[in-house]
Amino acid sequence: MTVDLFAGVPVRDRRAAAAWYERLLGAPPSFLPNDTEAVWELAEHRYVYIEVRPEHAGHAMHTVFVTDLDARLAQIADRGLTPAERETYDNGVRKAIFRDPDGNEIGFGGGPD
Repeated sequence: MTVDLFAGVPVRDRRAAAAWYERLLGAPPSFLPNDTEAVWELAEHRYVYIEVRPEHAGHAMHTVFVTDLDARLAQIADRGLTPAERETYDNGVRKAIFRDPDGNEIGFGGGPD
């Protein structure tokens, strides 16, 4: 059985949000299903999308766990974004938290150094 995951992020302005997510994710949207959404495919069957829903903007919290956290953060930094916060848990798992223009939290996590 194939399972597709679409993680939604409510935003106020699609153009501004899409520009920010392009910098964060390193690519333009994979597709634009309509005038209010933009979708990025992070891996096969795994998507993040923004949708204009001003009344809900700023409340999303998503974490993408990657095997190459340091390399990913370096690539994002090369595109001009830095984490708002960094965390290291007792088990050594690390997380870098970014906030989009609406305040939505997008984190990247990775295993211990």
